[in-house]
Amino acid sequence: MAEKKTMQLVIVRHGESEWNKENKFTGWTDVDLSEAGVEEAKAGGRALKEAGFDFDVCFTSYLKRAIHTLNHVLEEMDREWLPVHKSWKLNERHYGSLQGLNKAETAAQYGDEQVKIWRRSFDVPPEPLSEDDERCPHLQEMYREVAMRDQLPYTECLKDTIARAWPYFQDEIAPQLKAGKRVLIAAHGNSLRALVMMFDKLTPEEILEVNIPTAIPLSYTFDEDWNVLDKHYVGDPDVIAAKIEAVANQGKAKK
Repeated sequence: MAEKKTMQLVIVRHGESEWNKENKFTGWTDVDLSEAGVEEAKAGGRALKEAGFDFDVCFTSYLKRAIHTLNHVLEEMDREWLPVHKSWKLNERHYGSLQGLNKAETAAQYGDEQVKIWRRSFDVPPEPLSEDDERCPHLQEMYREVAMRDQLPYTECLKDTIARAWPYFQDEIAPQLKAGKRVLIAAHGNSLRALVMMFDKLTPEEILEVNIPTAIPLSYTFDEDWNVLDKHYVGDPDVIAAKIEAVANQGKAKK
């Protein structure tokens, strides 16, 4: 009887960005890693190396905080030569007019529950950007090669993020896994939550409570039918728990 094949995927959210540090809604704003974020990314790479992980191909978004996280991870693993594919479809959820606003100050103004809805609801997007807003991706050079300009959002909810990230996974990443390639994805809290929701078959209510910590690799092993055989974070359990709690508390008003 032939041995059943398994598929190995690791996803990692970018390390702390400058706007994470300032507790701002970031979305598609191209903010770089903070010094702490660089160290987080390097630690993630060391954890993967120490645990014996290796990869054949990598995917990331168009945003430098994810790209640089991947670079640091690969540097620590001595795998900078690996092929890397970039796509805007792995970008963070677009936060519309909230981008650049402080999360705690916004919660103090509108209430914790409203901000939780904006941050974590399945199908409620924030107010959209206007077409002439400089934050609008239609006006930015990095999206000049996007063939269908109407695909670029002015705002998004998680449902919208899934609508672009999941088909990209199915079309571009899943075939690599099926071919036996070991895959690493470096992306963002919400684009990764979009994938986790589909992998774990979560409801819109269940995904609301999922918080992905910065720069902690999350390993998935699938069987040939995409059933999850194993799922675990790679690293120190106490550090992981503290980071998950920190993400959950970002959108609360300061007491």
